[in-house]
Amino acid sequence: MELNYVKRKIEIDGEQVEQRKRFLGATFVTAIVLALIGGTVHVLTLGSNRMHDMRSKVSYDIEELESKLRAAGEERFRQTEHEFKVNQARSYTVAEAEALLTPEQWAELETMIEIPGGTFLMGTNYRRADPQDQPQRLIEVAPFKIDKYEVTNAQYARFVAATGHRPPLHWENGRIPDGLELHPVTMVSWFDALKYAQWAGKRLPSEAEWERAARGTDGRRWPWGNSMDPNRLNTYYQVGSTTVVGSYPGGASPEGVLDMAGNVSEWVADDFLPYPGSSAPQHMFQAKVPVLPESAAERSLKVVDFINTKERYKVIRGGSWKSDPFSTSAYHRNFSWPNFASNFFGFRCAKDVDS
Repeated sequence: MELNYVKRKIEIDGEQVEQRKRFLGATFVTAIVLALIGGTVHVLTLGSNRMHDMRSKVSYDIEELESKLRAAGEERFRQTEHEFKVNQARSYTVAEAEALLTPEQWAELETMIEIPGGTFLMGTNYRRADPQDQPQRLIEVAPFKIDKYEVTNAQYARFVAATGHRPPLHWENGRIPDGLELHPVTMVSWFDALKYAQWAGKRLPSEAEWERAARGTDGRRWPWGNSMDPNRLNTYYQVGSTTVVGSYPGGASPEGVLDMAGNVSEWVADDFLPYPGSSAPQHMFQAKVPVLPESAAERSLKVVDFINTKERYKVIRGGSWKSDPFSTSAYHRNFSWPNFASNFFGFRCAKDVDS
């Protein structure tokens, strides 16, 4: 009798153990599922908050988003069409362009700052930097002068009036949009910038000159130092457009050059090539050209294919009012086709000290 009781008790206990195992297993699985669901909800919430934050920084009504979209390469086609228009709108006469600003304003805009010759730290060894920005090395430059300010719309208007060069793509009827006379000129290609510099008796700065003027000799990350300070530059849609040149005196470089971080990305003279000793993938330096597809359906969807060419991109520096803050680092290199133009591309000029 006792043996039967013990045997039955063991059987009952065994069933309970199995039930508990199943219960614990189900509880564990449920906990994992709930954790996954909770994590997903958390990520979605973060994403939603991030999208809300990004929307709050956009400079146009979000309901107009569709009209703002551009397929990759589309602006290049618009700029090419603009370049070859036969009947350009009448722009300024020389007298009208001159009357845009006072003599004092013209004199200030033409200020150039002399940068001493010598060696400086160019590039970076920061492991999270983009590969094209690496490695850091000592570079020597001869003394040179560089514009204190980015070239403005008013200055470009004088050039257009004097030479008959086509005005930027966004100038309605060949005229500067209201109130933007002292903003940096945009929607200009590398070729436009080069023509302006030649007309002004200057040249585009080399990439090394630009970086030396932006960061001094101590390898600092931004013109003012090594910490990002949004009060020292116009970037990441905090304004939503370009600003009057020189609006951020606290962002001056060691020698006093202004707006070398933010506002507009600036064309320099150089082709986009890897630094000596760079580990950046070679394909990123291979210029690619957009080609419209033959299919009307794909064209209607703004689909663009890219093919490699033997041409070279040109370097642009400094980041812009649209850039993420870290793209405004003085060592950061961006690039574009030389005949591409954008509403965040501009430039400044340089010249030799003895010229």
